[in-house]
Amino acid sequence: MIEAEIYKALGDPIRLEIVKRLSHRSPSTVGELSKNLGISRQGARKQLQVLINANVVHLKQRGRQTDVALDTKTLQIARQFITKLENQWDDRLEALKKYVEESD
Repeated sequence: MIEAEIYKALGDPIRLEIVKRLSHRSPSTVGELSKNLGISRQGARKQLQVLINANVVHLKQRGRQTDVALDTKTLQIARQFITKLENQWDDRLEALKKYVEESD
């Protein structure tokens, strides 16, 4: 299940912060993303590798720079999964409401 890999990658606070930063400015360089994360640049690269493996981000060489960008297709898969769960819960809550109102 691809959704499990996506959410597992997003489950770490450092990786989630990287994705948040990229949501504001994508693409960004590894150096830009690793600033003020409380980890080394090498540590940031290890965290990025997890996101790459889950297809949440992808890298592109630009001369000596490495740009990191969000993979919007993968994030759309994650969003669709959450939307499906929301709809299921809405349906269940509506059924419960109907049951309670009819019981009165």
